[in-house]
Amino acid sequence: MLPSRDYRQAKVKPDHAAQFDRFLEAATEVVVMRYPNANREAYEAADKALLARADRLVAVWDGLSASGRGGTADVVAQAREAGLPVDVIWADGAARARGLTA
Repeated sequence: MLPSRDYRQAKVKPDHAAQFDRFLEAATEVVVMRYPNANREAYEAADKALLARADRLVAVWDGLSASGRGGTADVVAQAREAGLPVDVIWADGAARARGLTA
């Protein structure tokens, strides 16, 4: 689920682009939301669309609150409110990169 048509160019760092492309190629289905730009509105819509399709949510998340709407904390909370099973994955010793928010 990509929140916008510009997601790759706007959000994927150049040194991660090849890996991102491999993930897209390996996916059975890729849904690109109708939003032209990656922004909070696009993330919120992608969260809603993802949960509408999901039987379970697997979130890579450090458990920290979001700095704004549409982040991982929000989608985890929405899934739990909807009664979806939620699995949170966070590797021991992992740390959130500076400047990134949930």
